[in-house]
Amino acid sequence: MNALTGMGVSPGVGFGPAYVFSRDIPVPDPDARHDGDAAAERARATRALEQVAADLEERGARAGGQAQEILKAQALMARDPGLAVGVAGLVDAGVTAARAVYEGFGKYREIIVGAGGYLGERAADLDDVRDRVVAVLEGLPAPGLPARAAQPYVLVARDLAPADTAALSRDVVAAFVTEHGGPTSHTAILARAMGVPAVVACGGAASIAAGTPVLVDGFSGLVRLAPSDDEVVTATKASAARQSVLAAVTGPGATSDGHAVPLLANIGGPRDVDGALRYGAEGIGLYRTEFLFLDRASAPAEEEQTAAYLEVLNAFPGGRVTVRTLDAGADKPLAFLPPWGREPNPALGQRGLRLYEKHPEIMNAQLRALARASLQSTAKLQVMAPMVATQEEAARYVAACRDAGLPSAGVMIEIPSAALRASDLAAEVDFISIGTNDLAQYTFAADREVGTLTALHDPWQPALLDLVLMAVSGALEQGKPCGVCGEAAGDPVLACVLVGIGVTSLSMAPPALPAVRAALSLHSREQCLLAAQAALATTTPQEARGAARAHLPGLAGLAL
Repeated sequence: MNALTGMGVSPGVGFGPAYVFSRDIPVPDPDARHDGDAAAERARATRALEQVAADLEERGARAGGQAQEILKAQALMARDPGLAVGVAGLVDAGVTAARAVYEGFGKYREIIVGAGGYLGERAADLDDVRDRVVAVLEGLPAPGLPARAAQPYVLVARDLAPADTAALSRDVVAAFVTEHGGPTSHTAILARAMGVPAVVACGGAASIAAGTPVLVDGFSGLVRLAPSDDEVVTATKASAARQSVLAAVTGPGATSDGHAVPLLANIGGPRDVDGALRYGAEGIGLYRTEFLFLDRASAPAEEEQTAAYLEVLNAFPGGRVTVRTLDAGADKPLAFLPPWGREPNPALGQRGLRLYEKHPEIMNAQLRALARASLQSTAKLQVMAPMVATQEEAARYVAACRDAGLPSAGVMIEIPSAALRASDLAAEVDFISIGTNDLAQYTFAADREVGTLTALHDPWQPALLDLVLMAVSGALEQGKPCGVCGEAAGDPVLACVLVGIGVTSLSMAPPALPAVRAALSLHSREQCLLAAQAALATTTPQEARGAARAHLPGLAGLAL
């Protein structure tokens, strides 16, 4: 075996020795009992849980952006009151703190795995928190990766928890390779944000021997083991040449015949702004605001929110900044809100806009803070609601925005019902933005984190393209702009197809911007239209991509 193939989810080429990551925390002895001092053992468990929660928060604060949001959610797992009660009960029955924590997390794991869907995909994150707490109690090193290395290594694993990668950088990691995961998994999202090549859903990756030289192509998904010097030099030169060509294309996004396509960045907070500017973003197409709300005993004050929004608005004077209002629920619970009972499938429960409508005081405060920030900046602020399903929901959201003094309000298309009736929704709003990640998840009933379902999350799936066409057509019917802010926008080939379909702007992880800008600059709007028509006429993702490329000859020069 000298090569493996997976899904390339973060472009570029990386080479280095394999660092094979595995979790080695032993399962605590089920028969072990503490010395009889239950109060002391309970205190030990409490301290360990809080230590891990604080460590996760600290890692998130250092990493910033999307990683901070994800790690805050993990910290909430360690601080869950129900977990603490369960652990205390087990300790009172004589079980050691380590075993009590292990069993306590195990019960939660059964619940969320049984729930499936969006919540079920958090099982790996839960296991990571559990292992970290057990390690503290047993006096063992926590699962982790070297923050420094003699040379950048290729990180290989079955899967990676967010805490594993949050503190890493391109100086330490040459590339990621995982057996599990998909294009919208945490590993993929964080790799793109870091600008590190990554291949996921790579069968057999975990069997790579530690120290094996590995060449990773995040474009093609090819992983070569022990490549020759010539292979490494050829791949590295090709990647460098590609980057040089991409860097030479600057300025606003547009097709070769001058059709403007604003290229925007997806960010998870103010710390991501530097990367957006560095890669030439014309504005922000998706500003996720969850980082302000997670892991708090009370909702953030309007003043704090206003400052966070203003920091990003001021980075793009005169430019567009689109803020997604709070998308909580499911795997992102808010500690300061009362629970509303167990949901069989939280991904299909009270989340996104539905949570807002259940707690209007949270939405109204956020909208007021956004309006205050807008008055202090020259940026063009837009706000949009997540997880909108019906015209009535869209109308209520827009009314709330108008009452707060916000002039531009839109909705995200992430649910098939919204795509099917996009014209009705567009009649109520100022713009539409398609979130292809969740739209694929709900369209194909396929968990975003399950590696075996990766094929269903291929953004070239014809059914997904059909829904994008429906959404765009509905928006245009009402004379409203329709952008894409899902990861699909960062595929330079698919970006041309989306423009051909009629998408009016594209927003993506900042490192993807140069390739998309270059691909658009080499093709006319008519070529993009022909590529879109060809892709929509196919029945498989592979056929769709091939058919589109046949109408986009400039891609060959970019080696994309």
